Amino acid sequence: MTAAEVLVKCLEQEGVRYVFGIPGEENLEIVKALRESEQITFIVTRHEQGAAFMADLVGRLTGKAGVCLSTLGPGATNLVTGVADANSDGAPLIAITGQVPSEKMHLTSHQYLDLTAMFAPITKRSKQIIRPDTVNEIVAIAFKYAESEKPGASYIDLPCDVAAMQVEEGTGTMMLQKPTSYPEIPDPSSIDHAANAITAAKRPIILCGHSAIRNHATEAVRHLARKLKIPVITTMMAKGVLPWTDPYMISTIGVPGRDYADAAIEAADLVIAVGYDIVELAPERWNKGGIHRIVHIGARSPHINKNYQPGVTVIGDISASLDRISMIAGREEEPEWAFALRKMMLAESNKEAGDLSFPMKPQKVIADIRAVMDSEDDILISDVGAHKMWIARDYPCYRPLTSIISNGFATMGIAVPGAVAAKLLYPDRRVIAATGDGGFLMNNQELETAVRLGTNFVTLIFRDDHYGLIKWKQENRYGESYDVSFGNPDFVKMAESFGCMGYRVEKAEDLRGILKDAFSQKAPSVIDCPIDYSENGRLGKVTYQVR
Repeated sequence: MTAAEVLVKCLEQEGVRYVFGIPGEENLEIVKALRESEQITFIVTRHEQGAAFMADLVGRLTGKAGVCLSTLGPGATNLVTGVADANSDGAPLIAITGQVPSEKMHLTSHQYLDLTAMFAPITKRSKQIIRPDTVNEIVAIAFKYAESEKPGASYIDLPCDVAAMQVEEGTGTMMLQKPTSYPEIPDPSSIDHAANAITAAKRPIILCGHSAIRNHATEAVRHLARKLKIPVITTMMAKGVLPWTDPYMISTIGVPGRDYADAAIEAADLVIAVGYDIVELAPERWNKGGIHRIVHIGARSPHINKNYQPGVTVIGDISASLDRISMIAGREEEPEWAFALRKMMLAESNKEAGDLSFPMKPQKVIADIRAVMDSEDDILISDVGAHKMWIARDYPCYRPLTSIISNGFATMGIAVPGAVAAKLLYPDRRVIAATGDGGFLMNNQELETAVRLGTNFVTLIFRDDHYGLIKWKQENRYGESYDVSFGNPDFVKMAESFGCMGYRVEKAEDLRGILKDAFSQKAPSVIDCPIDYSENGRLGKVTYQVR
């Protein structure tokens, strides 16, 4: 076998089903080897960034590394944003690129960059293959790094001459076995300290982060909250850890200003941070000055931060930690203060659900999306922009990984390619890419990929002809906005030119019917929905003080 063929066999060994990317002269050996694979489908995308985002979503949704492929030079640099997004957000991903022949690396060469150096700051491991008999080891280690906590990206650079070299039969062609991993057992004394702190607290609150979902601790979080009667707020990336209907579920934190989650955490005398990663939301956002007592429960030690100094740290398998704490700690009093706050939050989030003004209010759009996407397993993928804040706050979510929000690196352009990957993985679920007009035009070319693959998801464009989130922040800071407006194409005609169904919302009462029709189509659909973002002024304006 050639080195490229061994590489593909290694990907098969890791259970890879899709490789997303674009062929180029320096990765042709890999593309040829992929074509001969009976297990892996090579998905040709229209931009390398789209390929990286598709691999990113595979990692988020499955916990197994998604794979993207590009050629050298500009192909590789186009992967960077998606790779960085996966690495920051904790999504396992393997990025592979071609490279100039090894005999040219010491020269000034066409399209040559030191790619291992370039990817090093945005990956957990960045390696070049210089000996064909090391492919199996380098690939196995790349997956180990990418999929271990905290997950992230690994990069493999394969020069084109090495890719074509023969690998002698023997240790160089053997498929390596994954080492068996066992849950780390938390220290009993830390469990006791955490349980005592929770028992003694009068107003404890759980701040749940994405690592709890990655580590399959959803049921343990739910059990702890219900047994010990502790209200829960989540980061944007942990939505669904408690269902929207659960009385202990308060809100999502991260909306600019003071929102209901902020009011809840202000009132708490103990913050139980479960699977919380400071990249999701800076601690100074909710704990400026280090005023809160904190119990940190995670699979790994927390990052150092002057505003995040836990008094108790419980490290190990998150589910095991929570289950043990719930057995030892004791709480009987219901958090009536939190129930009152939740009641206010629900009243406000439902207030505009029937509003028929036009352009539409974002609250009404979100209510209509949820009404049509009535299965708890349906998937919404949010792009980044003003609409993300409304989705994080008001979109009812019932299960983890059904509301996907990039909020570590927070990258515009993720929704459409992400929806392609989600629909490939879950063809029987409804999938919607919720995006602004800014984010949509950053990767709209992947609609052609969606049509070619027959992935019939819906893209809903929250159109306001501005970079709406920045407009809002400028107005809050300076009292005016500038350099944030732009023109847009006819999105309906654009959709139709790609082979998609195109819809334009012209009055508020039509959106639900349009969504139902769009989801019934066999082709992808695009909905142009004008939005009234003057509503943004209502976000983060909660004045209620818990007594």
